[in-house]
Amino acid sequence: MPLAPVLASVHVRVRMTEPDDIIDMPALRAHIDALDAELIALFARRRDLIDRAAQIKAAQSLPARIDWRVDEVVQNARRNAAAAGLDEDLFADIWRRLVEAAIAQEDRHLKGDRQ
Repeated sequence: MPLAPVLASVHVRVRMTEPDDIIDMPALRAHIDALDAELIALFARRRDLIDRAAQIKAAQSLPARIDWRVDEVVQNARRNAAAAGLDEDLFADIWRRLVEAAIAQEDRHLKGDRQ
């Protein structure tokens, strides 16, 4: 599925507001929900890039799993989380799961199953 229709149907943008400027729970929830929708749209974009990676890997006879790259992506997430003041172990775990799902996605493409 092309990315544009997905973004058009789920992407809701809320003007960036400082957390201290949000005065009640309904407004706070609206900001969180809008941010969650933006995150999902970014993950959809990432999925499209993984599909492209699978096409390139197929053309170059590369495997879905490239261990050094898995490690690099997880370490990037760990470093970025730490720099943002987030729990680096948590985000390393999340990214490891994300990378494993991407590898499975690429593997399906490489085997000819595009679902």
